[in-house]
Amino acid sequence: MTDQAMSPLRRRMIEDMTMRKLAPRTQQGYIRTIKNLAAFLGRSPDTATFEDIRRFQLHVAASGVGTPSVNHTVSALRFFFRVTLKRPVILEHTAFNHEPRKLPVVLSPEEVARLIDAAPGLKYKAALSVAYGAGLRAAEVMSLKVSDIDSKRMLIRVEQGKGRKDRYVMLSPRLLELLRAWYKAARPRGWLFPGGRNPVQPLTTRQLNRACHEAADAARIGKKVSMHTLRHSFATHLLEQNIDVRVIQVLLGHSKLDSTAQYTRVATKTIRDVMSPLDRLTPLIAKEDKPEDEPPG
Repeated sequence: MTDQAMSPLRRRMIEDMTMRKLAPRTQQGYIRTIKNLAAFLGRSPDTATFEDIRRFQLHVAASGVGTPSVNHTVSALRFFFRVTLKRPVILEHTAFNHEPRKLPVVLSPEEVARLIDAAPGLKYKAALSVAYGAGLRAAEVMSLKVSDIDSKRMLIRVEQGKGRKDRYVMLSPRLLELLRAWYKAARPRGWLFPGGRNPVQPLTTRQLNRACHEAADAARIGKKVSMHTLRHSFATHLLEQNIDVRVIQVLLGHSKLDSTAQYTRVATKTIRDVMSPLDRLTPLIAKEDKPEDEPPG
């Protein structure tokens, strides 16, 4: 399949994705999936039969990619056939894989402190502190601009986070102090955390995660740590401080409360503080077991 033959169809799909305001990264992924489908078939993807789609999904699954990649393929196929080709019956021939939900890795407050202290340089110390102190995703940390820090209202503006939604999160005095130290040392313009080689561009998520891994190793933290671990820890520690789960949902930018409620399963301090019903029975059991000094009556 040549690019010339694909271009009108691709253009139409891009127009559909743009009209529905899909994120640029999502658009690129969808286009890549349909291009792979065309290569797999050896002909234009709009000629695919249901059997072709089934074989392609089996091919993707057999390639060894993880469940998120398989589900991304399904999303791309559904969009292409349902929206661009107007063949909604495709929904009957595609299905998402449901991966067993695992508990997120959470650091203790002491481990977070050690991790941040071990960060390789002031820039990364500030970036990791933002991730934990405000519960931001790695992509949201790297997208911050100097103008997003509102010290008068003690807020951080998160522009176009996941789902292309803006939100505000709190700016702690300790974090503001650290960000001011970083600004005084580097004088960043535009991006709060510019890239090392090209200051015009922000840090990449890969650079942030690499710095996070280095800090975890230096701090001798045995858990599997990533930038998202800091976000998990932020939510869990707030829950252990008895912050309402709906407030945490807003801070995290979750569209569904179910996504936030998962942290109730790892808030160990909260779990420990719950009194077992057995403990409420103990005085009664002790009273029943105690021999009477005098006969009743």
